[in-house]
Amino acid sequence: MPINLPLDAITSRLNLQGRFDNVRSQSVSSRFANLKPLSEFFNFKQISKPQNFGEVQNRVNYNLGYFSSNYAVLFVMLSIYTLITNWLLTFVILLVVGGMYGIGKLEGRDIEIGTFRATTSQLYTGLVIIAVPLAIFSNPFGSALWLIGASGVSIIGHAAFMEKPIESAFSEEAV
Repeated sequence: MPINLPLDAITSRLNLQGRFDNVRSQSVSSRFANLKPLSEFFNFKQISKPQNFGEVQNRVNYNLGYFSSNYAVLFVMLSIYTLITNWLLTFVILLVVGGMYGIGKLEGRDIEIGTFRATTSQLYTGLVIIAVPLAIFSNPFGSALWLIGASGVSIIGHAAFMEKPIESAFSEEAV
């Protein structure tokens, strides 16, 4: 019996459906143009426990938009940390990217080293035979799950406990 998770109900409560649509359309320079200073991002005077789930929703919705560039930098830093602490995964990624680049540079021609001759199909097959077992051994799913968990806890935790600035509270009440 399959288990059906009401993901739509969860995402609609947190208003996450269209939150990341504009991220794909932005360039890298414009993405980081609204990076907030560290003194504002780590302002411990604005950290407090939310009173109820409604306040958590309100804070998360506001802070995900307001600190979006800071959260992107945090995700990139955690990704780099994941690759630094899993050297085999980093090696496999570099091996596959380098192998694909090198085979692509052949432009369909066979490679000849002394009396050894290999077609591009054989080179791709050899790359797969070497990379797949190494990739399985490097635990990429564990690293990805750790990255998702660490990012989620860090970003949602910061967004939930960081109060909105006073100015934004007054601007909402004026409407």
